[in-house]
Amino acid sequence: MDVEVPGAVGRVLDGLLHGRLAEAEAIDATFARDVAERLARFTLGGGKRTRSQFLWWGLRSCGDAADVDSALRLAAALELIQTCALVHDDVMDGSPTRRGGRAVHTEIADQYQSVPGRRERESFARSAAILVGDLALAWADDLVADTVLSPEVRRRVYGIWRAMKTEMVAGQYLDLHGKANGSRSTAQAIRTACLKSALYSVERPLAMGAALASADRRTTRALRSAGRCAGIAFQLRDDILGVFGDPARTGKPSGEDIRQGKPTYLVAVARARAEANGDRASVTVLESAFGDARLSEDGLARVRSVLVATGARATVEKKIARLMANSTRHLDRGTFEPAALQRLHGLLYTVAGLPPAVAAPSGRLGDGPPVSPLLVTSTDAGKP
Repeated sequence: MDVEVPGAVGRVLDGLLHGRLAEAEAIDATFARDVAERLARFTLGGGKRTRSQFLWWGLRSCGDAADVDSALRLAAALELIQTCALVHDDVMDGSPTRRGGRAVHTEIADQYQSVPGRRERESFARSAAILVGDLALAWADDLVADTVLSPEVRRRVYGIWRAMKTEMVAGQYLDLHGKANGSRSTAQAIRTACLKSALYSVERPLAMGAALASADRRTTRALRSAGRCAGIAFQLRDDILGVFGDPARTGKPSGEDIRQGKPTYLVAVARARAEANGDRASVTVLESAFGDARLSEDGLARVRSVLVATGARATVEKKIARLMANSTRHLDRGTFEPAALQRLHGLLYTVAGLPPAVAAPSGRLGDGPPVSPLLVTSTDAGKP
């Protein structure tokens, strides 16, 4: 497990999903082919299993992995709920691609060219994709409910799971609300990032690992606080990659957030700085491009120039660095297993996309020696 967490979780998912596919086939062949099999392909076919890794290294940092099977099952549930989130997100945003391929709703529309009328075909495809996401959530819930845990660990794990699902929906709603109402608030952008990404992607998976290890309150609090800081940094990095990233690495078109009018922290900072400096030209570029679904590559290039010239990109980079420094300080407040803590620290910095050389937390275990500095690879940071 320590050597290859994503592979181990993938194997568990493969076995679980094959069983569920057989059940779906027994219900109805069309449903199994169009919904259940598509869910399985999407879940098994991509992603870095980031949330699974946070659960595992949260567990390992807090103690030995006594019940590997339960940890793997809960990690698999996190991957299924991620499938639900991504499929629904693509429907709501109208995103045609995901993970370098077609989004689920796009794939279904392409499959059913026989449905008369483009509008009717796309409506059908969106509705079917919503059902793919719903089924992923249902199977994730089933997996958590069927995992054998001690009564106290079950109480803690299920409390985290329940809270995470609600927070995830709240974050997605705030994202939609901000787009619909043209939000320009930097505070609201951070709040959305916290609910939509920080809690769901990092803090809650870490907390589930701590619960599996029966970690004490002080250590759990330190882990959660570190995860929240790193999770916000993760979303801010994703915002930067959404405008400046290479689609071949991010798996989605560059500039999609601008064309969709997403009220990211990056754009909110650029607007605030341009307005404060009386820079009407930059404000005009942002206002005309934001939410323009047909924005050209030249138009996107002008937006990028504004984000750099106003200092917004540099400001977000500095905020990411501060958040990660705070994350490391929080880890210093808990009692962790040093070698596992080093791996966790590397993972946190990887998703934040920071430069490779960083100082690790002290990570003392009783009177043990401090953890030495480590190198962290930033490749593909911020990808789903």
